Amino acid sequence: MRPLDPYTCQACLHALKSSPRASRSVVFSTRLNAARRHLSTGPNDRSGDAGATQIRTQGFQDIPGRRTISSLGQTVKNDPTGFRTALGFRSNHSIESQDRPLLKPNNLFHPLSSSPSPDMRRRAAFIKQNAFCPHPDHRQTRLPTSPADLEARKSATASLPPQHVSFECPDCGIPVSCSEEHWADDYESHLEICDALREINEDDHDLRSGRFFPEFEYPGPQIEEAMVNMTNWDTFLYSREFEAINDERSLRQATRLLTYPVTIGSVLHELSPYNHKRDGRLTVEGLKSLSALRYTLHPPRTGGGADIKGLRLTPPPIRIFILGARAESSLPREVWVQLAYLFPRVAFHLVFIGPESMANRDSEFPLPERTPSNPFGAIVEDRITSNLKISTFVEYYHTLHKAGHFYPYDPYFDCFMLFHPGLGHPASSHEWAETVPQLLETKVPILVTGYTQYDMERDIEWVKETVGGEMDLLLEPGENRFRSLRWDLNDFDPQDISCGNWGVWAFRGKRYGSPVSRNF
Repeated sequence: MRPLDPYTCQACLHALKSSPRASRSVVFSTRLNAARRHLSTGPNDRSGDAGATQIRTQGFQDIPGRRTISSLGQTVKNDPTGFRTALGFRSNHSIESQDRPLLKPNNLFHPLSSSPSPDMRRRAAFIKQNAFCPHPDHRQTRLPTSPADLEARKSATASLPPQHVSFECPDCGIPVSCSEEHWADDYESHLEICDALREINEDDHDLRSGRFFPEFEYPGPQIEEAMVNMTNWDTFLYSREFEAINDERSLRQATRLLTYPVTIGSVLHELSPYNHKRDGRLTVEGLKSLSALRYTLHPPRTGGGADIKGLRLTPPPIRIFILGARAESSLPREVWVQLAYLFPRVAFHLVFIGPESMANRDSEFPLPERTPSNPFGAIVEDRITSNLKISTFVEYYHTLHKAGHFYPYDPYFDCFMLFHPGLGHPASSHEWAETVPQLLETKVPILVTGYTQYDMERDIEWVKETVGGEMDLLLEPGENRFRSLRWDLNDFDPQDISCGNWGVWAFRGKRYGSPVSRNF
């Protein structure tokens, strides 16, 4: 018998002794499970740390939109533990107790109403209860929200009344019509998104397949000499030393979470793909503002060390205010740590602000009482890493701004981030009417993303109409190189599909040649 490796653990020894003729695959599987146990219970385990415990227990809402209700968000509410298991952030006990996955990679397509997953069957029932058939013979149920909205084809004087969807397309498995006759009659229109709907179906079943998700294992810090290539997702994941992702579905699942921190990092980093000369999207004013931030984000070496002689003054952390926070505030903290790894010489303070910033997380972080020392009931997570601190405010930003809670603002240390804010959407624009002028007063960069090109252009037009000429465009609107590669479905309208952070643009309050503006 071949001598055992010196690092073979007791579990592996027991497996080898009990079955000396076991195949190579069985031995490898045993050692892999033992390695997982060591990672969760060994002396280097971070799960014992308070901050890392929070990382293991954070939930995630699938579609962070004001216009949609996510079935995965409903899963968080009904079964948070099961949802985290579906995302792959599950305990090693659950990994080992499930010997066989629920679904195989070649068996991920199922009609929602007959899915083996109870979550997907509940989602099918929700869609059938709320979505209307898009056939033009039905009367209009609402005003169209975009030129591509199929509701624009209907009229108020159509022959048939509105009717909920009930027929599931055999190709994508999602309820899209009220009957087979209307589905067949309107099949040419449905064919434009049928492949994307089938992809959504398979991706959602993949999350609940019971398999282990290696794409959710993130790398730690790396040496500064190893430069990060931010050309696209492939070069970024390779240069950041992620585990190789050779499957498109796994890549879609990974980018669905990573798109939030990497989108911020791709704009602020000195190696950003958005360049003034290369693609022309970065304006002159944008170059000024981002140069100020990059001066702080990439400081020169100071010669500091761990001994007394190496003590150096430490600058304050970079504050990134994420307004209207929803799903991004409940991301696993391991995901947000990736932003800190892109800038190893500085510290970050992420501030999530919004009335929905603690949605579906009440059991994890009960909201603290508002006291004189904590007037807005902030929830502070300061033990995540030495370079990352997160604060959450369940409050509107304009309330905090009037109170001067974050004053003063510094263009070298502060930045605003708005993920899918819906600035120009009729259902949410009134919530931003008071906030946007206050953001312009700070004169710091404001980064904004959108679900689609129309959504992004609608936000820009609303800002221009609201503040007039009091804004400078920093980054021309366009597709985000680090958008989510996975499509999302609107449960109220199966014809409405989008992807997280599809587009990105930036602006700030206009400067009129003041001495401060000439400094950067």
